[in-house]
Amino acid sequence: MTANIHPTAYIAPGVILGEAVSVGPFAVIEAGAVIGAGSQIGAHAVVHGAVLMGEGNILHPHVVLGGLPQDLSFKPETMSRLEIGDRNVFREGFTAHRATVVGSATRIGSDCYFMANSHVAHDCAVGDKTIFANNVAIGGFVEVGNNVFMGGAVVVHQFCRVGAYAIVQGTTGINMDVLPFTLIGGRPARHYRLNIVGMRRAGIVGEDYKLISKAFRLLRNKQSIAELPDSKELSYLRSWLNAESKRGLHGFMDLDD
Repeated sequence: MTANIHPTAYIAPGVILGEAVSVGPFAVIEAGAVIGAGSQIGAHAVVHGAVLMGEGNILHPHVVLGGLPQDLSFKPETMSRLEIGDRNVFREGFTAHRATVVGSATRIGSDCYFMANSHVAHDCAVGDKTIFANNVAIGGFVEVGNNVFMGGAVVVHQFCRVGAYAIVQGTTGINMDVLPFTLIGGRPARHYRLNIVGMRRAGIVGEDYKLISKAFRLLRNKQSIAELPDSKELSYLRSWLNAESKRGLHGFMDLDD
């Protein structure tokens, strides 16, 4: 099945379209872009030439992908990319920018859902199965793990990390790192409990859940988790805590587990 392109759309020479791609009215796809099979490009959407997109992505009207970074020192001739996985949904007005570093990429995983007017800045890395609610904006070089939910109008300062399975309460301002497996909110933002529902939905139950719960009791009391038995989730948590960070860590309330 060939691509279905509306007659008012502009597809530049050199664009690579997979099988069964549809392109809506007045959409623009620039030279060099790669669009995976089964993707849907909505009306007035713009896909710049530095975009490599997987299969089954859905772009609603007025989405703009791969635009220039909002960095006053950036030189437009810099060769960088925006790389996108499979089966993501980008709602109206979503924007994502390509990277600022030569040969590097802003990266978005697979099976994510980005609601209206949300934004992924240059050099960010967003994991799989992550949801951005309306008007979420993350600054440059932010890392967001898998299975994260960002509530409406959340803003994240550049270089922050948001760990996997975290939920960020709507309208929260994040200027330090967010621990995996937790809920965070308030002004200033504070971790206030484990994301019990999210972990249960992901199959982190029984002994695996108890181990994470014990780890967070130790962390809350500023104790080491090095002696705890290993598990996939605890291995991830240890790795996340040991990774280099430029922002430090948001504090704890009485973390209820």
